[in-house]
Amino acid sequence: MAAKRTFRVVFHNQGKVYEVFARSVQSSGLFGFIEIEKLLFGEKSTVVLDPSEEHLKSEFHGVARTFLPIHSIIRIDEVEKEGHGKITAAPEQGNVMPFPVYTQGDTRK
Repeated sequence: MAAKRTFRVVFHNQGKVYEVFARSVQSSGLFGFIEIEKLLFGEKSTVVLDPSEEHLKSEFHGVARTFLPIHSIIRIDEVEKEGHGKITAAPEQGNVMPFPVYTQGDTRK
């Protein structure tokens, strides 16, 4: 039996940086979106609770699949084991420039 793949997806959302873990990440049929399925969250039996992970659980409760705009993606990694998702404040300024997304009707030269 093949090992299950786990992905860490880091993306911008409403001025914050989200880090989530999922079993499936793929290009979406919707132009300009990445599709993420089977979100993973930490064990429910642990005593110590992380407030940002609890917020993630409640925000994505009942979500089977989510579509993220490609320009909001910071990084996608395939990792060996799942970690804990988190939400952090976005840095004020950095040296990372978002990848420009051009559409068919774009008139920039």
